[in-house]
Amino acid sequence: MAAKRDYYEVLGIQKGASADEIKRAYRKLAVKYHPDRNPGNKEAEEKFKEATEAYEVLSDDQKRPLYDQYGFAGLDGAAGFGGGGGFSGSHAFHDFSDLFGGMGGGFGDIFEGIFGGGRSSSRRSNPNAPQQGQSLRYDLDISFKDAVYGTKAEVKFTHNEACSECRGSGAAKGGSRKTCPSCGGSGQVRRQAGFFAVQQTCPTCRGEGTVIDKPCPHCRGTGVEEKSKRVTLNIPAGVDDGKRIAIHGEGDAGKNGGPAGDLIVVLHVEGHTYFERSGQDLYCAVPVTMAQAALGETIFITTLDGKKIEFKLPAGTQNGKLLRIKNEGVPILNGSRKGDLYIKIIVQVPSHMSSKQKELLEEFSKLDNATTSPQPVPLSSLNS
Repeated sequence: MAAKRDYYEVLGIQKGASADEIKRAYRKLAVKYHPDRNPGNKEAEEKFKEATEAYEVLSDDQKRPLYDQYGFAGLDGAAGFGGGGGFSGSHAFHDFSDLFGGMGGGFGDIFEGIFGGGRSSSRRSNPNAPQQGQSLRYDLDISFKDAVYGTKAEVKFTHNEACSECRGSGAAKGGSRKTCPSCGGSGQVRRQAGFFAVQQTCPTCRGEGTVIDKPCPHCRGTGVEEKSKRVTLNIPAGVDDGKRIAIHGEGDAGKNGGPAGDLIVVLHVEGHTYFERSGQDLYCAVPVTMAQAALGETIFITTLDGKKIEFKLPAGTQNGKLLRIKNEGVPILNGSRKGDLYIKIIVQVPSHMSSKQKELLEEFSKLDNATTSPQPVPLSSLNS
């Protein structure tokens, strides 16, 4: 028989370690070597038992001093131990809620459920209780214009509905659901693994807690059948890319009389050739001639919905100038107001001119007295 290792060495701590250090060291090893994480691994099981034995002694105010002074011999006859220091494991799992309660992910409940703690068992949900069905996702592409002004779209999808033959019970005519004989309706069974018990989902009823003595041939006992469906979706004006719209009750059917899940429609807005959007405002670029920009003529702007708006350019409008037309942007979702339309003026310089145009521009240039000397320019205008 192999010699037993020093308990402090097993936990990887110093002899003068505090109670918190002992607890942290054991918690780390218990999580690492727990049988559920290492199924069929005998070495991990032995290390788990060894660490538990060390923790049982070093966390006990009476056993630890005896061990520190006399070693394993000091534990002969101590409570929970047999002759020769053999570990009985009778008190190894008395404090899992305290030991693992501070860890994330519910380790306190997990370990209590594994080792038969009453607190976890009492809080286990009833497998026969009504359960809501799964919600489904549907991705829908819509145009830029439809997102701004709203539209209706037909959505075709597939979901699980209650079986038309058994009405969701899963049982054939004359059959019924009965309490699972393997787990007694709890949906959980225990298996013995060495000196500890491990709790797992019942393989007979798969955690349902009930079994069907005569399954429905139409749905094979599942209680649901797959069906295609079409619904009309109202898309409100002003929706943005990534908007989610829930259609209640159009997901998968629930269990045990529970409500159906929802159909979640995720909108994907396509881009536009001429317009861009920022929040509730629209942006577009409008080309004008040098004369129109200089003289401040009236131009016509075609909006996203196709209407023409008469707009007076300020005289001397510069290239890249951003001008605003109020209340011609995107409607505010579920509101009565709209954003604004911003137009960026692009002053076009003609690449081909008639002799008359050249003559007039040369005359204009003589009268303009323009300078080409360097001038201070705001840095912000260089990026516009």
